[in-house]
Amino acid sequence: MREERDRTRRQAAFDVADASILLLDAGGVVLSCSGNTGRLLGYPQGALLDRGVTSLLTDEDAARLPAITERCMQDGGWSGLLTARHRDGRPVKLMVRLIPVQETGGSARWVVLAGDLSEAPGWDMSRHLLERMASQSPIGIAVVDTDLRYVWSNAALERFGGGAPQQRLGRRLGDIQPDLDAQGIEAQMRRVLETGEPVIGYEHVGRLRSAPYREVAHSMSFIRLEDDHGHPVGVYYTVTDISDRYRARQRLALLDRAAEHIGRTLDVIQTGQELADSAVPELADFVAVDLLESVLEGAEPAHRTLDDPEVVPLRRAGHQSVRPGVPEAVVEIGGMARYHAGSPPIQCLTSGKSWREERLDPLAREWPADIPGGRAATFLDLGLHSVMIVPIRARGITLGITTFFRRESQEPFEADDLSLAEELVTRAAVCLDNARRYTRERDAALVLQQNLLPHGAPEQEAVDVATCYRPADELTGLAGDWFDLIPLSSARVALVVGEVVGHGIEGAAAMGRLRTAVQTLADLDLPPDEVLAHLDDLICRAAREAASGPGAPAGGAHTVGTSCLYAVYDPVGGDCVMASAGHLPPAILAPDGTVTFAELPLGPALGVGGLPFECAEFNLPEGSVLALHTDGLLATHAPDGTVPDAEAGRERLRRALEAHRLPLDNLCSTIVDDLVPTQQHDDAALLMARTRRLGADRVASWDLPAEPAVVAQARQAAALQLATWRLEELTFTTELVVSELVTNAIRHASGPLRLRLIMERSLICEVSDTGSSAPHLRHPRTTDEGGRGLFLVSQLTRRWGTRYTANGKIIWAEQPLAEPVA
Repeated sequence: MREERDRTRRQAAFDVADASILLLDAGGVVLSCSGNTGRLLGYPQGALLDRGVTSLLTDEDAARLPAITERCMQDGGWSGLLTARHRDGRPVKLMVRLIPVQETGGSARWVVLAGDLSEAPGWDMSRHLLERMASQSPIGIAVVDTDLRYVWSNAALERFGGGAPQQRLGRRLGDIQPDLDAQGIEAQMRRVLETGEPVIGYEHVGRLRSAPYREVAHSMSFIRLEDDHGHPVGVYYTVTDISDRYRARQRLALLDRAAEHIGRTLDVIQTGQELADSAVPELADFVAVDLLESVLEGAEPAHRTLDDPEVVPLRRAGHQSVRPGVPEAVVEIGGMARYHAGSPPIQCLTSGKSWREERLDPLAREWPADIPGGRAATFLDLGLHSVMIVPIRARGITLGITTFFRRESQEPFEADDLSLAEELVTRAAVCLDNARRYTRERDAALVLQQNLLPHGAPEQEAVDVATCYRPADELTGLAGDWFDLIPLSSARVALVVGEVVGHGIEGAAAMGRLRTAVQTLADLDLPPDEVLAHLDDLICRAAREAASGPGAPAGGAHTVGTSCLYAVYDPVGGDCVMASAGHLPPAILAPDGTVTFAELPLGPALGVGGLPFECAEFNLPEGSVLALHTDGLLATHAPDGTVPDAEAGRERLRRALEAHRLPLDNLCSTIVDDLVPTQQHDDAALLMARTRRLGADRVASWDLPAEPAVVAQARQAAALQLATWRLEELTFTTELVVSELVTNAIRHASGPLRLRLIMERSLICEVSDTGSSAPHLRHPRTTDEGGRGLFLVSQLTRRWGTRYTANGKIIWAEQPLAEPVA
């Protein structure tokens, strides 16, 4: 190590004893030279005599020679670097000193001292030159001894505090600048003294006494100084001001954190709070985010007439403070912030331009009007002294304002702070507008979904019903699954469950169309297999229209592959008829607690085509529970991503139904909670119906021959039954209905007739025959002698209709009861 230092000193030093010496005449011709000159340039002894010195230099430096000699004459000498040409042609770097010698009465002579710099780091400068270079450097430079006391510093260091160089001598950093982290800086110096390894680019952030309100950043480098024996004698360090770079880095870091944390949800209030959180404490001590009320509702911001033109209301979407509890806030989150119309917040809101005030009037009162609780404080009371207000604008519209205050930090807001706040708010504004748009779309989607699904079970006495609906998309609540309970004629009900391919608003819209179609087909009193057949035709036609061109109605593709289960339950005899279009059969929970699954022919999915649909008929004991569900209730994903088979899902459903003995509503929700995972991959719907029976005391029937004389017997039998049920007030209307329906059957049908009265929530009158012709309602003219039978029936009853059976048809009519039978 020491040998290396000695070699470096020998290479760097310009020793006259070792220098090559030349004597030149006034024309630059070599008159004499030392012996080592020839060796330096590769020439033998005496070969340089009488040669022009320009021939020994490179062309570039030879051209500089006249200017050098002129300066030499003026200054009495010259020192610098020149490049000579070796005899073999390679360049030789020389440190040269040129001295003019004026002989008495003779011409000028030149003495040239030249040293080889080929292995040296540079020319050896004088101490005076080095001191001037260090003292005039714009970089702060200082030297401390091994006790970390100042022994030398330049004038530039005074800009970083601590006084002039003379005031530093013999003192330590902690003595002259106690406000800095002197312990941390001196720890770096001791480390350099102990290890000899330099520390480059150490950053220090603090406040100077000369500018106590402004944070500054310095970059410092420390190097150990050693004597000729390699012993440490002190530390040489430099200081540069990197405050601008430090602030730029802090701003970039703030924006990066804001981009990471703002907009994590699509909730307007949450996004506003994230904006406030991201700006405290790095940018401001208190931040408030106020939005137009229409923004929180998801609507487009619009100007509206105010009841009080002097006050403008905004909603507080978020606020944050460096102090716990946000004591500066006078409005709660979600509360109304009412500002005076001429106040700076409203001026920024209406103009769309930011506003900054370095020093607030301490005695001025706050801008909000009608402060809750009568609180009225000045900015001085709240400790707020500097403010910025930035409008929240996105996509050309103003959503609200963000107000930034400083309280703990005494440094006022500057133009750079306002630029940072504007960029921060601009980024957050897009997230807020996305949240606003999402709120609008989600509200619209929820309204759509709520209107598409049944709002409650219709009045009927056939079954007790409980339902549970769990969409996979919890954000929007939209899905393609649906269920329905549809009252049919003769106290029967239709139970429907289906699943449309796809999710979201398109799946929900497709589901709404199919649900409407199913309800329409159910009103026709068709058997389950025929309902599915008509539904299949409808989907196939929609799919063809969707594929016919770009202008065709969309949505056909979302209904192809739909699965549906349609079941009809009759509470009079307990019969249940159902058909499936690619849908899983329902589970049946018997009154004794055993669980079975309906053995049902599985038809093709709707719109796919293939085999016809088939019905299966069951007789259900009273108190049985039908569990109609979509496959999302069973198809849960395993940890490896696979989906268990249907049999495994059915077994899980069986165990869940057998394990719980709960009321129907609680049982339905418990089953869904047990089987549907937290992060489900498919929509799930469950409809549970517990069967009832209409007792024999509420049903009366008579077999009648197809003879005209039987009409009077039918009226008499109906009147007696109404008297038994204490429905005498319906006797006249019922006799008329029975007379018209029986007469119509005798006239237009053949075979035996059957009259049946059912007392449910309404009085139902049925007449069945073996004919297949459908009756038609006519509007007779005043001159017609007949044709008024069904017209009278339609006018005297709530509704009437016809349904076909395997042996003929049934014409029925319903009359409302004054008080429904319990």
